[in-house]
Amino acid sequence: MSEPILQVSSLHKKFGDLHVLKGIDFSVEPGERVAIIGGSGSGKSTFLRCLNFMEMPTSGTVALDGKEIGKPTGKDGARLYPEAELCAVRERVGMVFQQFNLFPHMTVLENTMEGLVTVKGMKRAAAKERAIKELEKVGLGGKFDAYPGRLSGGQQQRVAIARSLAMEPEILLFDEPTSSLDPELVGEVLTVIRKLAEEGRTMLLVTHELGFAYHFATKVIFLADGVFHEIGTPDEVLKNPKQERTRAFLNRFTEFAF
Repeated sequence: MSEPILQVSSLHKKFGDLHVLKGIDFSVEPGERVAIIGGSGSGKSTFLRCLNFMEMPTSGTVALDGKEIGKPTGKDGARLYPEAELCAVRERVGMVFQQFNLFPHMTVLENTMEGLVTVKGMKRAAAKERAIKELEKVGLGGKFDAYPGRLSGGQQQRVAIARSLAMEPEILLFDEPTSSLDPELVGEVLTVIRKLAEEGRTMLLVTHELGFAYHFATKVIFLADGVFHEIGTPDEVLKNPKQERTRAFLNRFTEFAF
């Protein structure tokens, strides 16, 4: 067993009186592919956003390669997160969103280059070379000069994936990357994610595509009411769940194939 690349301990997140995450303990080893399932409002997206500090945990710790992020304040388990440290974390932990979040006034190539130039400080020529490589990887080699508004939703999501890949993250987070797509476009995005899995990348995927999760994941988590109700292999969680809450959730999905 290798050492965890990501370790979460006693993670809590509150929004005022709303307690969204309730003491999560979790670890990910290099090359693991984790599918996170659960109903709306269960805390799935908040959990991902806490992992790259788009949301600041209320208490608890997140560690990369054994190093805890931030510094304890000594008050209620809270921590201080210096911005420079968070920027370094976000380079290592990439995020692909539901809504693509592309700059509409930039071309596909410019969108993919932007983080390399402004965050990593790369020269434009080197950034362009890397961006082209990643766009070709996701099947968009002929769309460098197109603007997001001229692309399908599936193409826009593939640009978003290429943009994240260009930053060379060690961990990729996908927050329901197909939920905003028309059904006929879902497959092209899942094909790209499947190819990334074949490369041995470390990935966490929030999804309702249970059939895909079964074949994609090395570990499946069922999240409900801010806690992990069940965690195990795809066979254990999706085919033979132990918890009644998990079975009730899966019974809502009458059509998904393994």
